Amino acid sequence: MRDLPLIALYAAAGAAVAGAAGVGALAAVRRRPVAVSLAVLIAVTVSALLAGTLSVAWAMFLSPHDLAVVTTVNAVGALAATATAVLLGRWVTGAHRALERSAQAAGEGGSFIPPPGPMPAELTSLAAQLASAQDKLASARERERALESSRRELVAWISHDLRSPLAGLRAMAEALEDGVAEDPDRYHRLILSEVERLSSLVGDLFELSRIQAGALSLSPARLSAYDLVSDAVAGADPLARQHGVRLADHGVEPLPVEVDGKEMHRVLANLLVNAIRHTPPDGTVAVAATRRAESVVLSVTDGCGGIPPEALPRVFDTGWRGSDARTPPAGAGLGLAIVRGIVEAHAGRTSVDNVDGGCRFEVVLPAP
Repeated sequence: MRDLPLIALYAAAGAAVAGAAGVGALAAVRRRPVAVSLAVLIAVTVSALLAGTLSVAWAMFLSPHDLAVVTTVNAVGALAATATAVLLGRWVTGAHRALERSAQAAGEGGSFIPPPGPMPAELTSLAAQLASAQDKLASARERERALESSRRELVAWISHDLRSPLAGLRAMAEALEDGVAEDPDRYHRLILSEVERLSSLVGDLFELSRIQAGALSLSPARLSAYDLVSDAVAGADPLARQHGVRLADHGVEPLPVEVDGKEMHRVLANLLVNAIRHTPPDGTVAVAATRRAESVVLSVTDGCGGIPPEALPRVFDTGWRGSDARTPPAGAGLGLAIVRGIVEAHAGRTSVDNVDGGCRFEVVLPAP
């Protein structure tokens, strides 16, 4: 037993020499296929074992026969281990090439199909991630198509909305200039009204561009939902009276919310104006603020008669104007898109559902 430390020292010295050479060999083949690296690794392992064994045998002065036996046993083990490493490397390389072909096919045809047959756990995980990325890319492409379609519709509608009032403004200005206007004061009032409408449209476009560019700056503060709703209802009351619509805010609870007061007032104002315009005379627009789990829900319910189910997913899209049953007399379809953008900037979400006789728009905000 007293010879064990010395034997360990000789074995460590021989193995260290082989290991140092193996590190250099692995560094040289690190860019080669994994089968080559596995073969080198096995060769280094067996060489270290053989070097340690030969060092101990030389130190113990074994007979030539015993030394030959030890060397032969190690050489046979080295051959078996190297063959196993080569087979394993070929299997891993084959699985990698199959995965590479699937990825190439996805790049050419846009559809990734994981290769059949067993693969190492790492490659199986990579294939699953590629399949997941393929699904996400498909969803992103679909969203991009929908956004592009919305952009085209928005450009067409805004071009029409701008062309009509500009043509009217030009005609009225020419009539005033030529002195043929029978009622100049009325023309001046109409011109002011059209300018205000154009100014509102430009303001909506600017707000939407800030939202889509992520440049919307918020100054959140703790406010009462009751105060927010009361201010919005007071601002929309003249329009409601003009349309003969009643505003009901009896379901508003004094719940605290942490929002940007100016932007959230715009959200409620847009929803109320939208609801008033689509509610027939003698109808009612109801506003409510309630708590739901860890959220505060602001809702506006109108009497529009409902939205077609197939159109519900598009209500908050930029430029959406609705079907024949819900087509506003004016507007470029920006109001609800602005609502969604502002609410999402507050880490909230928007939704719309049909109810008896109309629909309910909800703004869900995190409770402070």
